Amino acid sequence: MADRDTLTDPDRDFIARQRMFFIATAPLADDGLINLSPKGLDGTFAVIDDRTVAYLDLTGSGVETVAHLRENGRACLMFCAFDGRPNILRIQGHGEAVEPGDPAFGELAAHFSNRGEMPGVRSIIRVTAERIADSCGFGVPLYEYVGQRDTLTQWAEKKGEDGVRAYQAKNNARSLDGLPGLPSLTP
Repeated sequence: MADRDTLTDPDRDFIARQRMFFIATAPLADDGLINLSPKGLDGTFAVIDDRTVAYLDLTGSGVETVAHLRENGRACLMFCAFDGRPNILRIQGHGEAVEPGDPAFGELAAHFSNRGEMPGVRSIIRVTAERIADSCGFGVPLYEYVGQRDTLTQWAEKKGEDGVRAYQAKNNARSLDGLPGLPSLTP
């Protein structure tokens, strides 16, 4: 299929069947660390319209994606077929992190079945596509899906809202390269 700037119905169907995706970002500095993060808990990804996608960004050990998006906005999402017909779908574009409290957060959260209320949600990453393309995926191995991990959401539930916020203040204020992380944590 040719490169395109909008999601097709087959793209949407493919995305809906995938249990995992990846997001890649990079800082502008030549010596900056490139980041690639796997994502995939059920209910955390949404197609907003034919050029916009979003996912729930759960609190994690680092804040590289948010920091890189704040600096330059560049992002690439990748979905791989690990079962069935081989395929790789990439969505390249520009993104931003929308935190709770931002007026756009509630509007975006409405696109998720859980209304963005999973434990530990620190933002919603919204990406506007500039290029969408798929490729063969012939080299991607076949894997059997076994189930969801609940470790991250259980960790956030156990910490509670105040505990998660304290963790974010300590671990999500700056990226590994020293770039500002969550806007609510950095001036």
